[in-house]
Amino acid sequence: MVRAGSTTTGPTLAVVARAAGVSVPTASKVVNGREDVAPETRRRVTEALERLGYVRRPRLDATRTPGLVDLVVHSLDTSWSGAVLHGVEEAAHDAGLEVVVSAGLTRSWGGRPEPGWLDKLTTRGSSGVLFNLAELTPSQYAWLDQHRIPFVMIDPVLEPPPGVMSVSAANRQGGVTATEHLLSLGHERIAVIGGYRRKLCSSARVAGYRSALTAAGVRPRREYVRYGDFDEVVARRRMLELLDLPEPPTAVFVCSDKMALGVYEALAQRGLRVPDDISVVGFDDLPEARWPTPALTTVRQPLSEMAAMAVRLLVRLMAGEQPESTRTELPTWLVQRASTAPPRTESDPRRS
Repeated sequence: MVRAGSTTTGPTLAVVARAAGVSVPTASKVVNGREDVAPETRRRVTEALERLGYVRRPRLDATRTPGLVDLVVHSLDTSWSGAVLHGVEEAAHDAGLEVVVSAGLTRSWGGRPEPGWLDKLTTRGSSGVLFNLAELTPSQYAWLDQHRIPFVMIDPVLEPPPGVMSVSAANRQGGVTATEHLLSLGHERIAVIGGYRRKLCSSARVAGYRSALTAAGVRPRREYVRYGDFDEVVARRRMLELLDLPEPPTAVFVCSDKMALGVYEALAQRGLRVPDDISVVGFDDLPEARWPTPALTTVRQPLSEMAAMAVRLLVRLMAGEQPESTRTELPTWLVQRASTAPPRTESDPRRS
């Protein structure tokens, strides 16, 4: 394959289009990672690109700024984003990098970047990209690879393709830790409220919950597993559903601190107290965990440290290095506060 910057003259886009049996504009769409191309057409063009050794030479390759990287986040109005930005800022400063933050490029939390962001990336001449909570399409992954733009995923929505660098928390172990804590207090009727079913971190936390119950000889109950879409209002509804079961849980592991606030609201709505009537464990250890009364016991994931690690990995990629492992998981741990206690019995003096 002809490499960018080579003095060898490669095939033109017109030659590629002719070989694939498509128009030049259609071939251009594939090269630029556009979504409005039929899968079969994309396959033919991609095969022609590989067979003929075509590599688009971005017009800004010569002016790509070595000290500039992009951070793509869904929004800037959450404490989650604040923790990520803090980690990126500190690590970028240490590495002598400037950071351009792009927010609101996705229609929904954890969604796919909208068309056009790739063009903005090349226009700025960034040397690398950090994606936080992003879901890229196969064509977008291919575009980044074809243009040799290093990138690292921070907490990817789905399992990244082989060879893609990512940094996340040990979510499964975090789910184990949260559930083991409740088991150690004597709870067996433990429910879980996950985030999005399909999101990598959510499924891992729920898997950890199931694993801990099974290891303790407690049968996981299907009716105790709910999903709150990482949304406070949805989580409140899911908690009310759990309370309406013939045998409601005595404890609940909530897979984000934000959702835990909704759980507190549901319990207050029913006149129940935390932890006297039900114990609650969250996940994240964001500032929100200290807001409710009692303060929330939660699993801490090191968001700022994850972001800083992603910057360091990106710097290595930009320098032409290939880290030993493409997937990095940072440990999680339990932060005990006042929202958990042993389940009360009929004779418990806490019973009013």
